[in-house]
Amino acid sequence: MATLKIIAGTVYGNAQHVAEQVEEHLASKGVDVELESDPSVDDFTGADAILVITSTTGQGDIPPNLEFVFSDLKDDAPSLEGKPFAVAALGDSSYGESFCGAGKQFHALLSELQGNPVADMLEVDAIETLEPEKDVVEWVGGISDKLVG
Repeated sequence: MATLKIIAGTVYGNAQHVAEQVEEHLASKGVDVELESDPSVDDFTGADAILVITSTTGQGDIPPNLEFVFSDLKDDAPSLEGKPFAVAALGDSSYGESFCGAGKQFHALLSELQGNPVADMLEVDAIETLEPEKDVVEWVGGISDKLVG
């Protein structure tokens, strides 16, 4: 069975909570899933499929716990050719241009590394959504067959 790596990028714990809820939901459906909060390049290259769930910090920046792996992925440029991936980005639209910036950066990078995006990036706006885990779990439920077959 394919293993789905969930990569959680969080500042205050909200995206981590969402990732844990998604992990729990998928595991209950029999999906082989692993949650990483301090990932390495190997977590991306060794996964059968990748789901990034990340918040955004500052002016569209990557959360601190993902800064190094993002930089390493850019520098090492490992091939993720054909590897299914999806990105769920949590943000606050009052930040304007930088809204969901970390998710946008991850989606672009994984695409550059020739990963296969199975869905458009999900943008969850904190202004509109008090329980982002519900939106993300529902979205992942609709694309999980594309991620892990």
